[in-house]
Amino acid sequence: MKYLHVKYLDIERHIDYLCVETLEETMETLPFRSIGLDHVVLRVADAARAREFYETVLGCTLERHQEDIGLWQLRAGSSLIDLVNIDGVAGRRGGAAPGTEGRNVDHVAIAIRPFERDALRAHLARHRVAIEGGSDDNYGAEGPSPALYIRDPDGNMIELMGSGAAGAAAP
Repeated sequence: MKYLHVKYLDIERHIDYLCVETLEETMETLPFRSIGLDHVVLRVADAARAREFYETVLGCTLERHQEDIGLWQLRAGSSLIDLVNIDGVAGRRGGAAPGTEGRNVDHVAIAIRPFERDALRAHLARHRVAIEGGSDDNYGAEGPSPALYIRDPDGNMIELMGSGAAGAAAP
């Protein structure tokens, strides 16, 4: 058993968390490790309104704007929050406007190290996960970076992103 050591913990309120048995399972050795979220892409109906919220309420700063595809990239610590207009080039890929028939999250990018394309392809194939696309220079939190796109079991797009110009060189 592992115990949680916390100063000033309300025992009655957190009793379920104090004595938790952990199960250790043998897991497949992965050809990479997840190191965090690189960026999240949100589809928005009004980019100006969304930017004001993320900049003034959450303290994000505008890092990059690609007017031709309707994309604003806002810095949030070591990650990015990308905003795309639902009627822009990138935003139209998500279908209807956010609501019951449309989604507002385009994809989630997970930063992984190392990014070894052949090892990733083999790993994904073993798990019967199709690669839907990729790039050698997608712009992420570390600048242009290699990436592969896959989908989770519910159809959500996941971008596996290697290190970029601000990180270590990718193979």
